[in-house]
Amino acid sequence: MEGHVLGPVRAEGDGGGRVFGGSKPAALFALLVTSPGCRCTRKEIAEVLWEGNESAGHLVDRAVCDLRKQLGREAVPHSGRSGYCTLRVPDGGVDLLRLRDRVARAAGLNPPEQFEQLGAALEEWDGDEPLRGLTERGFELRREQLRAELMAATYARLDAAWRSRKVKWLREETESWFERAPKLSQIFRFYLLAHDDLPERRRERLIEEWTQHNGKPDADLQSAIDQVRGVAHRPGGTLLPPVPNQLPDSSRRPVGQDELIHSLVEAVCEEQDAGNLALVLISGMAGVGKSTVARHLARRLRERFPDGVLYAGLNGFAHEEVRPAEPDEVLDGFLAALPPYTTVTGPESKSNALRSALAHRSVLIVLDDALNAQQVLPLLPGDGTCAVIVTSRNDLLRLQSERKVLFRKMEPLQEADALEVLQEKVSAKDRAIYAQAFSDLVRLCGRLPLALAVVAQLLKGGARPVRTVPALVREMEEERERAKLDTLHLPEHELSVRAALNCSVRVLGEEARLLLWQLAVHPGPSASWEAVMDLGRAVGEGARTDRALVELVAANLVELQGDRYGLHDLVRVFARQHVQPGPHGETADIERATVRQVLEHQLHNVRACDRVLDHERTLPIGEPDGVTVTDPADPGQAMAFLDEEYATVQRGIRLAVGRGIERYEWLLSMALVTYQWRRRLLDDALRNLLHAADAAEAAATPVDLAMVHRMLAGTQWRFGKYDMAVGHLRRAVRLSEEDRSKEGRLSLARSLHRLGLTLRKQGDRTGAEEALSQALELCREVFDLVGEAAALNALGALHHDRGEHEQALRRCADALCVVERTVERSGLADVLFTLAKVHLARSERDEAVSLYRQACDIYREQENWPNEDKARLLFADVLVSAGKTEQAVRELERVIVLRELMGGEGVREVRESLEGLR
Repeated sequence: MEGHVLGPVRAEGDGGGRVFGGSKPAALFALLVTSPGCRCTRKEIAEVLWEGNESAGHLVDRAVCDLRKQLGREAVPHSGRSGYCTLRVPDGGVDLLRLRDRVARAAGLNPPEQFEQLGAALEEWDGDEPLRGLTERGFELRREQLRAELMAATYARLDAAWRSRKVKWLREETESWFERAPKLSQIFRFYLLAHDDLPERRRERLIEEWTQHNGKPDADLQSAIDQVRGVAHRPGGTLLPPVPNQLPDSSRRPVGQDELIHSLVEAVCEEQDAGNLALVLISGMAGVGKSTVARHLARRLRERFPDGVLYAGLNGFAHEEVRPAEPDEVLDGFLAALPPYTTVTGPESKSNALRSALAHRSVLIVLDDALNAQQVLPLLPGDGTCAVIVTSRNDLLRLQSERKVLFRKMEPLQEADALEVLQEKVSAKDRAIYAQAFSDLVRLCGRLPLALAVVAQLLKGGARPVRTVPALVREMEEERERAKLDTLHLPEHELSVRAALNCSVRVLGEEARLLLWQLAVHPGPSASWEAVMDLGRAVGEGARTDRALVELVAANLVELQGDRYGLHDLVRVFARQHVQPGPHGETADIERATVRQVLEHQLHNVRACDRVLDHERTLPIGEPDGVTVTDPADPGQAMAFLDEEYATVQRGIRLAVGRGIERYEWLLSMALVTYQWRRRLLDDALRNLLHAADAAEAAATPVDLAMVHRMLAGTQWRFGKYDMAVGHLRRAVRLSEEDRSKEGRLSLARSLHRLGLTLRKQGDRTGAEEALSQALELCREVFDLVGEAAALNALGALHHDRGEHEQALRRCADALCVVERTVERSGLADVLFTLAKVHLARSERDEAVSLYRQACDIYREQENWPNEDKARLLFADVLVSAGKTEQAVRELERVIVLRELMGGEGVREVRESLEGLR
């Protein structure tokens, strides 16, 4: 893929597809490229591309589909249920990203190298207007940001040329720029520096005219004016002291952090230009690369602070033998570099002296690895143009409450950046050969820079050949199973994930340590607030789980994504192995109670959703015991809740299976199956139900076991494996016949109904009619209206198969009368769908169109994606035959969206049909 946004917007996919100009696909491409991580929510897309249109959802779907068609699925992957649209850009695939990469590489170079690297970066821009061709108002701010970014790179290159003594080039370049943009302060600054031999009268006239038109010069321009005038002064006439430069070297490159560093540079410069103190706080979990980013950020900013750089390692999370630095000691070091304040004594006096020393200075201070706000506050300047960069594993909430803070929380790297760390010294050939193994290593390292650095060290210099990477993956997989981190522990190189995490955990309070361990026992990957609070109940009343969670989030040991809480994989492994919840003898009891609490919370919440999705099914779960239950109001809320919880519940089922806890093995699987059918997660459903059947054999009544076999049959039915479905249904019939109670008769009716549907699919219409007729009699016997309507509807479908349209119409009309006496919406949609087919067979197309539309709307309301897909596809054919092509197009567009949500199978065929209609 090759894309451009620094001028007219255009992009070309590897398959030859193109987007360009002001089209919506081109606008979507530009929006993604200029968004963090090339990723946007559907809501953001709608707000920018269709501002003010509250029903732009289908327009977003269409734009995404069009962009995917032109650039390919690799570039625009399916988003599933995430709600995001992502653009995967190959290395060097877009002009803006090439420019940013080269600008970032220039950061640590000497001036001549910077000049060349920035020149290569700016070759991507020919001076044209960024995002040209896009007229949406939402792009105005992005266009301004790109202009500022391009000019920042231009200024950086002018500065590198000045420091490299490239006088001839600088003269020519600044003359050209000063002619185009004479109002820009930085342009005028470099123009004066490059033309310092101007006659005094002409130079002073230029300065006077510039000041009249543009106001008082900023600090940078004033410094240049003073320099060309031959003046070096300081407010108050004080002598120039030695300029401190305490920033340590950093051999690590902050891979993947260009955008973060760039945004902080801009924010600090903005505060400094406004005459304010810029206080930066960079937080994040252990090993995420905060110190590396802070040091590179300081290097990028150093030129703006002529009075030097102060640095202090605060040792807030150092090893046990290293105590955190006292502010008093740090102040001694700072004041020694800022005469004449070295004789001051007492913590408060020293803090006041530091503020006095910095009042008329412009100094950058780096405070690395702070434990808490108490360490930081005494070390801060007062008002003025200084800046402070603080790093901490803690979010320092008190500091944020007392001071204006430019706060950034660092996250693990994106996969492409993580691969870059591992493969920096690996040949392109070996990268291709071992691509999967390197991807597995990234996963096992959790994309954490420290973990990646450990693995990179193992492979460095051929000490471990690249061909052993697959073996290394196997070793780390085995360690993960045993909850160990031995491979990621290299103390001889001062690289250890285990040691870093231990330093974070060591400072936690007792309740926070316990909750961290419980969250490691929780199957993950995330939990809601209610689920976390329920964990506290496992250890008795009085636990302040809310406070413990706040402490863990602030310490960046628990990740907060949206409104869900989770552990990084490496934190989970570490906590499981190295954090103890209490005395050794109590650990097993606490663990059993925690597991029970997790599964009980999941069971009752999933069942609350299932009751909304399937009003008829009963499960012997009982009332909630010590867990919080969220009751959804409608199917949409139920499905949304399960969308959020699904991965966690699946892991809960695996936990129950692994520990042999029969109650949750079968009941949790059964409560989830309706959701899985509606989201077409059939592989998961089948796997769960096979375990459920084994558990139910020992723990359930015959009627409940029959229900499990019906669900297994329903899953096999959806796979098209009707023979296997029949086997499960005949077992369900036999089990139901063992119970002569009302519950047993109802179970028998439902089993026969499903058997009749399946025999019809196999072409056995006689067997199907017999089973369905028996089911109908039983439903009427036990007053099951929903079952009666379903049996009538199925019999109507049989008549339709035989061409007996009058009988079919009567059966379906009876079914409609019955189902309308219930609250069962899914059953109503099924009857409407069958009725639509019957009316179409009777050449009553208008009635069929109305019924299809009603059925589709209900299936959508119920979030039953497979049934909606089937109904809309048939509906589209009817609309085409009626000459309603535009309506058919809308139906097929929705089918494409549904199929993409369900994995993408069959999308191409529908897209081809759609193209034929447009």
